[in-house]
Amino acid sequence: MPKEKIMVVGAGLMGAGIAQTCAEAGYETLLTDVNLELAERGLNKIEYFLKRKVEKGKLEESKLKEIIGRIRAVPSIEVGAEADVVIEAVTENANIKIETFVKLDKICKPETIFASNTSTISITLLGGATNRPEKVIGMHFFIPAPVMKLIEVIPGLRTSEDTFEKAMNLSKGLGKVPVKAPDTPAFLVNRLLVPMWNEAMYLVMEGNEPKDIDTAMKLGANLPMGPLELADFAGLDTVLSVMKEMYDKFGDPKYRPCPLLRKMVEGKLLGRKSGQGFYKYN
Repeated sequence: MPKEKIMVVGAGLMGAGIAQTCAEAGYETLLTDVNLELAERGLNKIEYFLKRKVEKGKLEESKLKEIIGRIRAVPSIEVGAEADVVIEAVTENANIKIETFVKLDKICKPETIFASNTSTISITLLGGATNRPEKVIGMHFFIPAPVMKLIEVIPGLRTSEDTFEKAMNLSKGLGKVPVKAPDTPAFLVNRLLVPMWNEAMYLVMEGNEPKDIDTAMKLGANLPMGPLELADFAGLDTVLSVMKEMYDKFGDPKYRPCPLLRKMVEGKLLGRKSGQGFYKYN
């Protein structure tokens, strides 16, 4: 049975990582963004990371060419008419995601499954914006997508069992470990992670050193990466967006973003992508 053709919408760090994951697993992959230049930039990122794997002896040179050959940067979502599965990885903004799905709904085949990589937004809400809510599901990858093994698979209120099973099987086909997650803000992982991030940031605001906090959690809780290192890696603007969404939906003060985080985002101290967050980066 031939593998599904996948289109990834959004060629940023997350979207490019998902496209790389799909291509490495043998899937023909379309990568698109608001224009061809951004899509090609995403493809260039993928090629760079694959070359790094070759240099480290983790990938054969011939395999690199095969993988890149499976990815096609395309100028718009109009090409989605070819896709069996669309994985949306656009900005974490409900209105932008809904607009994207409404457009895709008119372009794609009736049987095409829509999967959102959202980390906080209701799958039921996204599905309800389309004429195929039974074919809309969440597939939440983790950064960096080619490395992290987990995918949270989130069925909405109207997602069919068939769509859920196909998303679980696709996740396994990508070499990942899928878990079923509830359609509530932040699903499983971020529901647990966000309060830890927030508490770590309050500790910094109280005068504690980020390095001490991260070392304590790595050695005391056996985490591979400290909470502040991970927040810098994810992007502090993204972390703030997740916290705001959770605070808005749950109304629970434990999700209220730390004032220090708000200030850092206002000051464009966004973590690795801006060169400085809780740590400085070259």
